[in-house]
Amino acid sequence: MIGVRVVQKVSSTRGFAKVAPHVVPGLDRAVHRLTRGRVLLSAQMLPGVVLTSTGARSGLPRRTPLACMPEDGGDSWILVGSNFGRTDHPAWTHNLLAHPDAVISRKGTDIPVRALLLEGEERAAVWQRLLVFWPPYATYQERVERQLRVFRLTRRPS
Repeated sequence: MIGVRVVQKVSSTRGFAKVAPHVVPGLDRAVHRLTRGRVLLSAQMLPGVVLTSTGARSGLPRRTPLACMPEDGGDSWILVGSNFGRTDHPAWTHNLLAHPDAVISRKGTDIPVRALLLEGEERAAVWQRLLVFWPPYATYQERVERQLRVFRLTRRPS
């Protein structure tokens, strides 16, 4: 089995940033669908969710597999709009800014959530925890001029 450090090193490369966005989400969606939401391929190394957000312009549901950092015993999750260290913010971040109510699928369970963009001191404190959780985020941030968006998703009533 490939070690976490090897995966972190590979995921920090520019080559990975060019290829992964075209391969990883599709594989994740396919495995997630085939297992009825119980398995997310990328979550074998990092906790993950499938985010269903509302398209900022289209208003249509958009499903995106994402790594997450769970918080508070399972009632909130941190998502980073790293886009694998690419120059633009990922589309799902625009969707959450326009429509903060969303749903995540985690281990076969759909959970209604509300997204909050973290800023200032709160973002800085979470960012430090994120760098311990997944060190490649530092490389992604160094590669781009934009500040990576960090969201906290909190469970909302069904």
